[in-house]
Amino acid sequence: KLNYIKFISNIAVDEKYIIGREKYVNSAVLISIVRMDDEEFILFQKRSKTVRQPGEVSFPGGHFELTKDKDFLFTAVRETCEELGISKQNITILGKLGTLVAPMGVIVEAYIGVLNINSIEELEIDKKEVDRIFLIPLKYFLDNKPDEYYTSIEIHPFTINERGDRIDHFPVKELGLPEKYSVPWKRGKHRVLVYITSEEVIWGITAELIFELSQKLKAEIDK
Repeated sequence: KLNYIKFISNIAVDEKYIIGREKYVNSAVLISIVRMDDEEFILFQKRSKTVRQPGEVSFPGGHFELTKDKDFLFTAVRETCEELGISKQNITILGKLGTLVAPMGVIVEAYIGVLNINSIEELEIDKKEVDRIFLIPLKYFLDNKPDEYYTSIEIHPFTINERGDRIDHFPVKELGLPEKYSVPWKRGKHRVLVYITSEEVIWGITAELIFELSQKLKAEIDK
């Protein structure tokens, strides 16, 4: 008779493992720092009108590609090089900020790096993906808190198609589950952070990452 406990011990993983990761869109970004005139700036890019989420402000980065990337850091650096027109030799990685799991089904691995450039004019951005780039002083985010909003999240066990037919995705009655799950139910609230800067409105995942960086940095400075 098999001793299952022995096998269970062998498959146990560390606390960083994310169950069901394959169901999510897995991506990585590089929070890019530029140092000029003895001051640190964060580089942002405004996405072009021809890509997914057009016109939004983001960090350089993109989807993990199994055929190209050996790990998520490789993804972040590769995408940064492609989007900003910088060589990887001019990027110094400082470390990883963390992993963000977004409610819309996206996992973002966030890294921090320094772009070893004297001016953003040195960068040759990919205009197919990036409309423009701009810098905001890092100190701005240390000194200013973002505005905070909330959206409501609901789970819908069915949809109504264009002909008015109900399409059940989760057969609650057939499974004998409580009737309350046969209608949309609230999953909760989702926080949306917004920074209104002199350049652009920075919000969503990008704002969450900047807020996390600024909070950790302030805690480190205050030690």
